[in-house]
Amino acid sequence: MGGRTGTKLNHGRPEIRNRRICLAAALAAAALLTGPAAWAAGDLFLFNWTNYTPPDLLKKFEAETGIKVTLDVYDSNETLLAKMQAGGASYDVVVPSDYMVDIMVKQGLLQEIDAAAMPGFGAVVAPHDKPWYDPERKYSAPYMWGTTGFTYDSAKVQGPVDDSWWSIFNPDGPFKGSLAMMNDSVEVFTAAAFYLGIDRCTESSEDAGRIFKLLEAQKPAVSLYNSDGSVDRMAAGEVVAHMQWNGAAHRTKLQRPSAVFVYPKEGLNLWADNLVVPKDAKNPENAKIFIAWMLKPENIGAASNFTTYMNAIKGSEAFMDKALSEDPAIAMPPDYAGRLRPARNCSPAAVELRDRVWTRLKS
Repeated sequence: MGGRTGTKLNHGRPEIRNRRICLAAALAAAALLTGPAAWAAGDLFLFNWTNYTPPDLLKKFEAETGIKVTLDVYDSNETLLAKMQAGGASYDVVVPSDYMVDIMVKQGLLQEIDAAAMPGFGAVVAPHDKPWYDPERKYSAPYMWGTTGFTYDSAKVQGPVDDSWWSIFNPDGPFKGSLAMMNDSVEVFTAAAFYLGIDRCTESSEDAGRIFKLLEAQKPAVSLYNSDGSVDRMAAGEVVAHMQWNGAAHRTKLQRPSAVFVYPKEGLNLWADNLVVPKDAKNPENAKIFIAWMLKPENIGAASNFTTYMNAIKGSEAFMDKALSEDPAIAMPPDYAGRLRPARNCSPAAVELRDRVWTRLKS
């Protein structure tokens, strides 16, 4: 989801109230990541997206390491950045998205962890082993990744749906009047740019004008702009189609089997969330233990089962739910790999232009 600076997103994670979970330390010693049994002791303060960390997995980590985990949650990369910049909260592991890792590194907010040298990193698959925002993986390790396309109910649509963004941007398209778009300037602007063949980070007023005209023409066919509640909205049949993250599309399909996730042929966002250690972390060694532990296929596989997003660890498939591995929304067909467009950070001029388009569209 490139260039999201200044927006509040939640990647389609299940929408629940933020909560703080404190898990009691395990009572018996167990083996650490490798080697003989040991008692690591101490604390780990984890700051992650809402409902993006399996409680049972944290209990397992506590039992195996003796490290007590306290989980706090947030709803956007910008909320995370603001806390890090203010220095008002001290966390050991946080989970920024791709573009935010880039920002945090440049602002000196992260410490080097040399994830590429950790046990298990050899199982990280491309392109997550050398991502654009941390090509040597000095500061980050992969957590979850996903895409942004759209989902439609095949039982409510007459005839085939083209695997193109035009299916939703066409004001007289198959979903007219029963279409929900994300209430997200970056996602909507980017999808429109992909469809029109325009650089998502364009600084051209002419390009922005073309994108605005496309979105303005589409607007009467859109029943609402809302990024939250997409799963419930589709499951209840309130709309026929919804711009969605692929994990939300999977959860939609579990409730409405006729739902189909589309990978638009013009391109779609590839975003990735990462495990990093803040510069002022109080328990950096425990943080590194946790990150290396999460690189194990069985552990990251359990995380995928909980989040319903794909991870970047080869071999984790053996520990993932069959429903995930059989759903094209999660287990992307290999032929679609060329459609993915990695996130980018746009220039301030490009961000300002995009924001102007969005403000005018929503006025």
